Amino acid sequence: MSARQPDPALGELLGERRWLVLTGAGVSTDSGIPDYRGPDSPPRTPMTYQEFVRTPEGRQRYWARSHVGWARMWTAEPNATHRMLVAMQDAGRLTGLITQNVDGLHERAGHRDVIDLHGRIDRVICLACRDVTTRASLHERLAALNPGFESRVGEVAPDGDVVLSDTGDFRVAACTICGGDLKPDVVFFGENVPKERVERSYGLVAEAEALVVLGSSLHVMSGLRFVKAAHRRGIPVVIVNRGTTRGDDLATLKIDEGVAETLSTSLPFV
Repeated sequence: MSARQPDPALGELLGERRWLVLTGAGVSTDSGIPDYRGPDSPPRTPMTYQEFVRTPEGRQRYWARSHVGWARMWTAEPNATHRMLVAMQDAGRLTGLITQNVDGLHERAGHRDVIDLHGRIDRVICLACRDVTTRASLHERLAALNPGFESRVGEVAPDGDVVLSDTGDFRVAACTICGGDLKPDVVFFGENVPKERVERSYGLVAEAEALVVLGSSLHVMSGLRFVKAAHRRGIPVVIVNRGTTRGDDLATLKIDEGVAETLSTSLPFV
């Protein structure tokens, strides 16, 4: 099989324009983190915000599964795409980066000023007093409350949790300040993205010379709205994603390929 040839259309379209980048789960799959809607992804039913806050059993199930999956999630390392985007930032080719991912891999790769649209899985927030702590410290507390629990096995899901059939014996930790319920500092399905993050992101779109979407199906409006805004502005919109997306009809150019392969073969400056 011959090596994939560069796609000249991408370089020709973007030229010397500086990009605003929007990334999704397809950027992190090369780091071993599964995605929700890739072509080979099995059907998944993530926990909603309403389910999490409604019952103690819902929170118990979430934290049990997440406790087992946390070590695997946080040992993931940045991949070639993360590193290429850092190189582009350092070369002055990017105007900003918005990510729908919660894994923190862009920052760990060295990217600066990332807008974590859906929050960060390495932080925990109290639903009562809003105190924010690290996930690492909570993991230690949960391990002490549930010795041996993290040795259980199951399929790893996209948000870092593991599919477990029995979580009824898991002990959940409370906020050390007020005793309130703890939640990962991420935006669950059914929960709104904080207004400040949305406004910052729209501000980047308003100043962008091009919007490049990498590895996102744009299934949820939290990301799709920025594609719509860029399309209204009339700037080039490039989508690189395996499979169809909800923004395909808005794209100036759609490339149905992997992100790392596309960047490395189509753009000589990365």
